[in-house]
Amino acid sequence: MIVLIAPEKDIHKEILILNQLFEAGLEYYHLRKPEKNYQEHCDYLNQIDLKYHNRIVVHHFHELINTYNLKGIHFQEQKRRDHIDNPGHYFKGLNMFGKTISSSFHEPEDLDNCEFEFDYHLLSPVFSSISKEGYKGRGFDVNHIDKRIVGMGGVTADNLTEFKKLGFKGVGVLGGIWNTKEPIEIFKKMQNHFGQ
Repeated sequence: MIVLIAPEKDIHKEILILNQLFEAGLEYYHLRKPEKNYQEHCDYLNQIDLKYHNRIVVHHFHELINTYNLKGIHFQEQKRRDHIDNPGHYFKGLNMFGKTISSSFHEPEDLDNCEFEFDYHLLSPVFSSISKEGYKGRGFDVNHIDKRIVGMGGVTADNLTEFKKLGFKGVGVLGGIWNTKEPIEIFKKMQNHFGQ
């Protein structure tokens, strides 16, 4: 499983590259643009081919799920802590039927002890980050946790075996694709590794 995270700030030809990645088989795209407002999120989504909207997970403005045919919603750590104790109330106004719910974690114990059943969990930083300077890897081993966990931090096409050994069911990648000269080729290489 490969989860591609959006670059925080827009990059040259981003939508074009993104549509090519979808065409190549990308199934999970996390739209994380903290500086964009609601309308800018809509403008961004409107540039993406409609047939790929059901592969997009939003981090902000979860209510977009009511307007667009998206894959699901994602809770960053603080938002999860603020709302997931009373999920019935939070999800009340959201059309979540058949949608995914995921969340970010930074401690394996928090993930293991979380009682809410997320479809998958992003855990970081496994290795030192490519996109965030000074974000040092912690080499988490999650083989003992019976949940679908996606490892993030320092993901490249060359260290995917390490993630598998540590018990991860997939990887969350940002810099390992967006910061390369050949994002489509790198994605395909990662895809072959996971046999998707």
